[in-house]
Amino acid sequence: MKVAVDFDQCEANGICVGFAPDVFELDDEDQLHVLVDDIPAEQLEDVKDAVAQCPKAALKLI
Repeated sequence: MKVAVDFDQCEANGICVGFAPDVFELDDEDQLHVLVDDIPAEQLEDVKDAVAQCPKAALKLI
């Protein structure tokens, strides 16, 4: 499973980083980066929480 980011919607508020810091990262310019191509099984629940809690609905599991 992968996570897709709608960068037009993303506010880079970092909520996803709080839920899954091994998957998401904000750089010094507040740009969101997905650190993995495929979500590891042990991170999937955290990523699902990040997707559900994104205030702009900018994240989607694919």
